[in-house]
Amino acid sequence: MTSGLPSFDDWLNHQLVECAREVGEDVATYVARAVASRMVSDLLQAENPSVKELLARLSESEVLTHEGMPDVSAAIGDPDRLRALHRTELLDSPPDEVYDRITRAAAAALDAPHAAVALVDVDRQFFKSAHGMGDGSVEDRQTPLELSICQYAVANGAPLILEDARRDPVFRNHPVVRGGAVAAYLGMPLIDHEGNAIGTLCVFDSKPRLWSTGHVQVLGDLANLVGERIFGSGAGTDAKRPRSAIPPG
Repeated sequence: MTSGLPSFDDWLNHQLVECAREVGEDVATYVARAVASRMVSDLLQAENPSVKELLARLSESEVLTHEGMPDVSAAIGDPDRLRALHRTELLDSPPDEVYDRITRAAAAALDAPHAAVALVDVDRQFFKSAHGMGDGSVEDRQTPLELSICQYAVANGAPLILEDARRDPVFRNHPVVRGGAVAAYLGMPLIDHEGNAIGTLCVFDSKPRLWSTGHVQVLGDLANLVGERIFGSGAGTDAKRPRSAIPPG
């Protein structure tokens, strides 16, 4: 497919070509990405756990690939950070009702369909707890790192607030945003006593959201509870933070 769709008339096909040109894509890529976004949206609405595999396969096929995301591999691969993460012994650990209560509370308090305690490893994102994200099977509890938005909150060591990532000059290029899985995101880094961010407590929605100061405060308080559970008293989102790894957008 290079010029249009057989079910479109000439005017519609002209508009299709123009829309694709506006975002720097050919028609085939533009249509494939639109179909992928609809598939992701339908599976999300149905709470179908295969949405994660769909996103992973779309990323592997490069349907959602787009240059423009900042490289935070140095911060994510920092040896001190990784040692702090592995010391927690939470990677690949079974579900824990304490964390599940916190993610349920986060989703309820912010009226968000999805919430998670996400741990960011060097090549993957593992969900210690997840609300509204499948049936809790092993496959549902991790994603490839390239599908992680949380890695950017971890790399910055600071809250990440996206009200409509589709319009953000940086995050509109992220695969899960391009795929339609995430439009609004609010994530709080989980930081140990030495300033190492190992993951986040986050909420997200496939629709845009206006996050208020109250939302940020509530999620920050809940993230502090997660941090105290992991690291002991005095850790959480208010510990010493590493230098920002993401240029301002």
